[in-house]
Amino acid sequence: MFGLQKPSQASTKIGFIALQSNSRLLPLLFLLVFGFYFSSAQENPIIPLPIKAVPDTIKAPVLTINPLDPISTKDSLETDSVANKPSLLLDKIKYKAKDYVRINQKEQKIYLYNEAEIYYQDTELKAGVIVLDYVKNEVYAGRIKNPSDSTYSQLPQFKQGNQEVIPDSIRFNFDTQKALIWNSRTEQQAGLGSAGSATGIGGGSDAMKVLAQLTKKENDSVYFLKDGKLTTSKDTLDPDYYIRVRKAKFVPGKKIIAGFSNMYLVDVPTPIALPFAYFPLSTGRAPGLLFPSFGNDPQRGYFLQNLGYYLPINDYVDFSVLGDFYTNGSYGFRTQSIYTKRYRFRGNVNFRFENLITSQKGFDDFSRSTIYNLQITHTQDPKANPNSRFSASVNLGSSNYYRNSANQVNLANTQNNNLSSSISYSKTFPAYPSVNLNISATHNQNTNTEAINLTLPTLQASMERVFPFAKRDGIKKGIIQNLNLQYNLRAENRITTTDSLFFTSRMFENARVGARHTIPLTTNFKVAKYFSVSVGGNYEDVWAFETFQRGLDPNDPESNREVVLDTISGFDRYNNYGLNASIGTTLYGTFNFGEDKKIQAIRHVMRPSIGWGFTPSFEQFYESYIDNNGEEVLYSRFEGTLNGAPSLNKSNSLSFSLQNTIEAKVRDKDSTVLEPKKISILNNLNFSTAYNFEADSLKLSPIGFNGGTNILNNKMSINFSGSLDPYAIDNNGRRINTFNISNGGGLFRLTRASINIGYSFDSNTFKKKDKDEGDGGDERGDDNYRATSGGRTDDLFGTGIDSGLNNNFGAQRKADEDIENPTYAAKLPWDLRLAYATTYNNSNRQNEFTNNSLMFSGNIELSPRWSLGFSSGYDFKNKGFTLTQFRFARNLKSFDLNFNWVPFGRNERWDFFIGISSSILRDLKWEQRSQRRLGTR
Repeated sequence: MFGLQKPSQASTKIGFIALQSNSRLLPLLFLLVFGFYFSSAQENPIIPLPIKAVPDTIKAPVLTINPLDPISTKDSLETDSVANKPSLLLDKIKYKAKDYVRINQKEQKIYLYNEAEIYYQDTELKAGVIVLDYVKNEVYAGRIKNPSDSTYSQLPQFKQGNQEVIPDSIRFNFDTQKALIWNSRTEQQAGLGSAGSATGIGGGSDAMKVLAQLTKKENDSVYFLKDGKLTTSKDTLDPDYYIRVRKAKFVPGKKIIAGFSNMYLVDVPTPIALPFAYFPLSTGRAPGLLFPSFGNDPQRGYFLQNLGYYLPINDYVDFSVLGDFYTNGSYGFRTQSIYTKRYRFRGNVNFRFENLITSQKGFDDFSRSTIYNLQITHTQDPKANPNSRFSASVNLGSSNYYRNSANQVNLANTQNNNLSSSISYSKTFPAYPSVNLNISATHNQNTNTEAINLTLPTLQASMERVFPFAKRDGIKKGIIQNLNLQYNLRAENRITTTDSLFFTSRMFENARVGARHTIPLTTNFKVAKYFSVSVGGNYEDVWAFETFQRGLDPNDPESNREVVLDTISGFDRYNNYGLNASIGTTLYGTFNFGEDKKIQAIRHVMRPSIGWGFTPSFEQFYESYIDNNGEEVLYSRFEGTLNGAPSLNKSNSLSFSLQNTIEAKVRDKDSTVLEPKKISILNNLNFSTAYNFEADSLKLSPIGFNGGTNILNNKMSINFSGSLDPYAIDNNGRRINTFNISNGGGLFRLTRASINIGYSFDSNTFKKKDKDEGDGGDERGDDNYRATSGGRTDDLFGTGIDSGLNNNFGAQRKADEDIENPTYAAKLPWDLRLAYATTYNNSNRQNEFTNNSLMFSGNIELSPRWSLGFSSGYDFKNKGFTLTQFRFARNLKSFDLNFNWVPFGRNERWDFFIGISSSILRDLKWEQRSQRRLGTR
C-alpha cells in the first residue's frame, strides 16, 4: 500500500497513465509515477505509511450482464499470436479525486472517491466513485450513497464530444469505445425549423429528454435503448407525460427509431400508440410531413385540414404546402416560402386558394365559389446597398376571402375592410446634384364595395435643391443666396376596377396614364429678426396620353340631344404656374405661479402664419359647345384625365393658420428631485382658413381645426378634428353668400367633427411605485404577435384562433422557471383597453352621427398558469355589439390548453385545443372547432 493523505488535508491529485495491457512492469511503473507525484505536494508533505495488507474499503460492483462482447476477462496473451500487442489507448488518461486515489495492485484497479474525474481525448467522466481497470482499459462510475438519509448524490456525468449523458452508473471501455449505461438521462436540442414545423428559416430550439433504464453505446453515433422514455417535460424525474419506447435506436443529434411506443400521462398509459415511431432530432431544418387536424363541417362534411409537407430548399429558402380536403368536394391549399440572407434581405411569399362547395348538387342552397389571397413581404437590409433599395408588401385577393374562408385562422382579419399593397424600387445617384428615382406599384381594395384602385406603375424622380447663387458648402445669407430650385417628376398608370374584373383584360378599360413635371423656385429670409419670410413660384407641365372631346350627338333629335364623349388618343399637354409667399413667427407666453406651487408655470407656444397664393386663369385650355337650351358650356379636353384640367378661375387668396402647444412645469412628488417635470397639456391645437379675393361669392373658406393631447400619465390619448363654416345654406343644402349669423344662426356652423379617445390601464396603474420602477404597463409581453390581428397591435378586434399552428393568446405563456408560485396573492394581474370613436356630420342639416362606437378588451390572470381574456364593442348608432370574443388559456407545464368563443354574430363559433407546447411533439394534440351555421355568411 501507498501512504495516503488524511481526507481533511486532501488536495486535488492528477495523474497521467499510458498503459499496455501485457506489461509485467506495471506495478513498478505505478509505484514510480505516484511516488514522484505525491512527493510534489510541498504545503502538506505526505508521510509514507508502513506497507501492510489492509482489506479494500471500496469494492468494484459485480456486473451480472456483459453485453459488450469485446470486453473479456481472459488474458489476451493466451490467444494472441503476436507478442507485446500495442495498446489501443492513443492518449494519456488524466484523473483526479477530492478524497483519495487508491491503487489495488492485486486487482489491477485504481479507485477514485468523491468528486472523481477522468479525462481521455474528447471523453469526460465525472462521478462520486470511479473504478479504473488499467489491464482491461475499462472504467466504472457510480454515485455515492449518503448514509444519513439513504439518498444518492454525485451522479455520473459522461460526456463525449457534444453528447452528454447523466446515468446512475456507467461502464466504459477505452479501447472499443463501447459502454453500458444504467438509468441514463440526456437532452437533445431540436431546431424549430425541423420536420413537422412550418416556421421556416431560423427560430429558437426545443429540447427532447431521452431516458432509458439500460443503454448500450455501440459507437460515437449509435446507442441502443431498452425501456426508454421520451419527453419534453422540464421535470425528468417525474414528467407529467412521456412516450414509452420498449426498444429504440438512438442517433444523437439526428433521430430516434423506436418499436412499439405509446403515450403516458402522469404514468398512466393511454391508447395513443404506434407500432413503430420516428423522432427527428436534427438541430437544423429538415424536410418532413405536416400532420393534419380532423373534424366535421355541417356544410361540407368531414375534413382533413392543414395536411402538408415542409421542404428546406437550401440554406436561404424553404417551402411548405398545406391542403384541406372535404368529403363534399371542397378543397383548398396554401403555400408559403420564407427566404433570408443575412445582411442582405429577407421576405416571404404566401398564396392561399379555396374551392368552396356548399350543400349538395340538386339542392336549392347548392353553390360553388373560389376565393384566394396573396401575401408577399420583402425587406432589404439598409447596409446591403445604401443607394439602392427594393421593398414589397402585398396583400391582395378576393374581397370576401377572410369572411368566407373555411379554414379561418385569424378571426380579427374578418374586421379588416381594406387590403393594400406596395412594391417599390428606389435608386439614388449621389453625384451633385443628387437624383432620387423611385418606381412603385400600389394596390388598394375595399372589401365591402369590392372597388380596386391600382397604379401600375408610378415613376417618381426628384433632384435635390440647387442654390445657383451660393457656394455648395458655404453659409447662405440673404434673398439671393437662399434662392433655390428643384425638379420633380411623377408619372403613373392608374387603373380603377372591381373584384370581379380583377386579373382580366377588362380591368384595363378605365386606365389613365399621365405625368406631371414640377419646378418649384423659392427663397427665404428674416425680417425684423423674428419673422421668417418665404417667397416662391411654381411651374408645372402636365402630360396626358388621352383626352376627351364633348358635344351634342348630331344623330339625336335637336330638342333632346345627348352629350357624347369622344376619346382622343395621343399625346397632349398643358402648363400652369403660380406665385406664393408666406410669413410666420413664434410667440411664447409663460405664466409663473411660483416654485412653491404644485404647478409652477404654464407655457403657451403659438406659431401664426399668413400665406398668399396667386394662380391665373388658364382659359386657353377650355373649349365650348351649345347645349339643348342654347347656352354655351365650357369644358376642357383634359377633364377626366389622370391629373385633371387646369383651373378656369383666377385665384388670389390669403391663407391663415395658427398652431398651439401648451406645456406645464409641475413639482415632482419626490422632494429629493430638484428639477420640475414637464407635462404636455395640449400636444397641438391647429386652425386654418383662407380668403379668396377673386371669388364672386363665398370668399371665406371653412375653418378647419384639429388637436390632440395625452393625459393620465400618457395612459389616455385624445384626438379630435372638425370644420366650421361661416356661411349659411339654403333649403337644398347648398352654401349661400350669407353669413350664418346674419341668417339667424351662430357665428359658425359645425359641419363636421370627429373624436377618438383611447385609454389603456392595468393592475399596476394605480399602484404606488418605487422611484426606480417603471410605469407598469402591460406586463403580458411583447404585443408584436398581435400585428396580424387586422393590422392592429392590440386585441380590440380579438386574437387569432389558429390553435394548432400559432395561437396568439397562448403565446403569452410563462416559462416554468419564471413561475415561482402556482397562485397569486390577493391581487390578480389584469389589463383593460378602451377605444371610443365618433363622427358627426351636419353639412346639410342632417345633424347625424355617422359613427359612434366603443371598443374594449381586457385580460386577467387568475394564476400564473390561468388566463382569461375578452374583446368586444358596442355600436351606439346601430344599437348592437360588435365582434365579441372570450378567451381562456391554461399553462399545463408541458401542455397548452386554449378555448376561444365568439358567442353571437356572423362569426359565431368556438374552438378548443390541447396539445404539447414543445414544437418537437406539437402534432400530439387534440382540437375541436365549431363551424358557422347555415345562413350566417
